[in-house]
Amino acid sequence: MTAEAPQAPTHQSLSEFRNEAPLDFSRPEVRSDFLNGIAAARASFPLEAPLVIAGRRHKTAEKIACHSPSDRAMLLGHSASASESDADKAVGAAAAAFAHWSRTPAEHRAAVLVEAASIMRRRKFLLAGIEVFEAAKPWREADADIAEAIDFLEYYAREMLRLALPRRLQPYILGERNDLRYDPLGVVAVVGPWNFPLAIPCGMAAAAIVAGNTVVLKPAEQTPLIAYEMQKIFEEAGLPKGVLNFLPGRGGVCGARLVQHPEVRMVVFTGSRGVGLEIVRRAADTRPGQPFVRRVVAEMGGKNALIVDSSADLDAAVPDILYSAFGFAGQKCSACSRAILLADVYDAAVERLRAGVESLKVGPAEEPGTQVPAVIDAEAGAKIRGYIELGAKEAKPLAKADTHGLEAKGHFVPPSLFAVPSHKHRLAQEEIFGPVLAVLRARDFDEALAIANSTEYALTGGVHSRTLSHLERAGNEYQCGNLYLNRTTTGAIVGRQPFGGFRLSGIGSKAGGPDYLRQFLVARTVTENLMRHGFVPLVEPPPERLED
Repeated sequence: MTAEAPQAPTHQSLSEFRNEAPLDFSRPEVRSDFLNGIAAARASFPLEAPLVIAGRRHKTAEKIACHSPSDRAMLLGHSASASESDADKAVGAAAAAFAHWSRTPAEHRAAVLVEAASIMRRRKFLLAGIEVFEAAKPWREADADIAEAIDFLEYYAREMLRLALPRRLQPYILGERNDLRYDPLGVVAVVGPWNFPLAIPCGMAAAAIVAGNTVVLKPAEQTPLIAYEMQKIFEEAGLPKGVLNFLPGRGGVCGARLVQHPEVRMVVFTGSRGVGLEIVRRAADTRPGQPFVRRVVAEMGGKNALIVDSSADLDAAVPDILYSAFGFAGQKCSACSRAILLADVYDAAVERLRAGVESLKVGPAEEPGTQVPAVIDAEAGAKIRGYIELGAKEAKPLAKADTHGLEAKGHFVPPSLFAVPSHKHRLAQEEIFGPVLAVLRARDFDEALAIANSTEYALTGGVHSRTLSHLERAGNEYQCGNLYLNRTTTGAIVGRQPFGGFRLSGIGSKAGGPDYLRQFLVARTVTENLMRHGFVPLVEPPPERLED
């Protein structure tokens, strides 16, 4: 049963936004709490993730089994498998709830997000434990995903309070007042990824909800269990029935129906380029009875490079490349998959990268020392191995980490390093989404920038340099949505580094930034004639007319 809505915050009661602090694993009590969270998650399996439509749970005849990527024999639970008919019912429930939710004051909508963040904070260790098993997230990666979800909730709550205030466009001139206001759109379909299985679906759904829209959430097939925990948290936080509907299932069935449903006003997607472009194509089709052009926000990946120039500190650059490329087995759209090394540091950098790759610890995500976990499933593993085989034939293998025979138990792939003969090679152009790093040699910084910009993507990039002119040029010429200088290319923080790219990396404003919520709103201008009975007043209107 939905709890009573929490008390609405105000501009005065909400302090300035602060990011959720990462866990300090150097403290024994934190390590103990995290181990307890892992144990609690293990004890909770098998879990069930049903459909949730208008607040009611529904089972389906077909179920989708969820297994741990680290251990194929470990059954974590089952999710429902929604049909096209289920998708229609979920959209209908969201459309019915929109009439009330869209008129709910922004302060009350923000209050639900703030309360959800509070609940999520209290359950941090359990939620992280579920991710360790379901998504094979190592400890720090799981903690970071929960923290980012909390950040999205807190940040978007505050952003909506800011946007909810009417904006005066011009001062009072000749008896006229002009206000800019934002209204919600309607039903929003949210299609989430598996690699950030709580943070990204939470951010997309929370943005839509706090803006006054209603949502149908289709989680990734691989990670429905943690997404269902989010659904329950929103309900506990006081979200009315029907505002958030949960639709686990297969993308080609219920997901495809959502994208083309005539009552779905907007589709928000994070995932592969192929699926994202197909969503853009299908969403553009305006069907009979659809009185709008459907909006699409899509984040679709990257082929990110980190440049190391002659002045770089290799003691800093090499660890940053290794973490950016192999953290979470390279399964981040922001991961570094190309290391572009200037000729005079190439040999030294390659030797350090070779030693670094060979020393990486591959293992189950629940083990605290694991640096490279299993990849998400067998399909992903097969695709990545195909690229490794291609590299062995057409490039120069430089290093490969030892998996210690873990492939027999889980979806483990050896982290691999290749010297690529050309920036046009497939290893240097195609998104691999796994622990494979291509190394390229550049004559000078001009060529390095040209190589970095030579792909169809423009998501993240990096430069390691102690030459100020190179850093300045990169800021002006490096074509990517998030550029990182003298640090890793992953780990964008809400409010600090709004995240998102362009070209074929995606469309839409940056997540976790001041422009994001406006995508979920329609802007209206209200113009009022302040003259009375044809008489232009000689004095300004009362102060309250100007300031309300």
